[in-house]
Amino acid sequence: MTSHKVVQAKSNCPCITIIGMAGAGKSTVGKALAHHLNWAYVDTDHIIEATYAAKLQSIADKLTKNEFLDTEASIIQSIHFNRAVIATGGSVVYREKAMEHLARLGVIVHLKVELNLILERIAKNPERGLAIAPGQTIEDLFYEREMLYQKYADITLDAKTMTPKECVQELMGLFPKEFLRHFKN
Repeated sequence: MTSHKVVQAKSNCPCITIIGMAGAGKSTVGKALAHHLNWAYVDTDHIIEATYAAKLQSIADKLTKNEFLDTEASIIQSIHFNRAVIATGGSVVYREKAMEHLARLGVIVHLKVELNLILERIAKNPERGLAIAPGQTIEDLFYEREMLYQKYADITLDAKTMTPKECVQELMGLFPKEFLRHFKN
């Protein structure tokens, strides 16, 4: 019987990280993009849940906003992936070191969706997990984060009227040429 050994990649193949508000479609578009590329899909919220063996909202409820953001950043900084589409929590942009780490992994895509659609989607899934301080509103978060998403994004995709498949097709045309060579494997 022949034994096959799987070895870790010797050279880094970039990742694609998707940032944006809760309800922007990061997970849905991320899964579709990973499937299209035949790459791994990773949701950082699920990594946090697996680390703490609890639902994200439960974790967020037990920690202060800053404690949650520090925890999220620490977990983000510990990931070292290749050829993966990474969907992040909407709050990842609050910690510069986490964003610098994601930038080293590859291209950062901001999925931009209008506030009214975000509010509608969050209302349908209130247990999704939000890092929100007491007294803060979703509207506050939206406007506060919008500048940060723009700051860290290599590509911004206005996804409000697009299906996940349309988002994938649009993104494939927006990736830098030097990045596209990684899609051929």
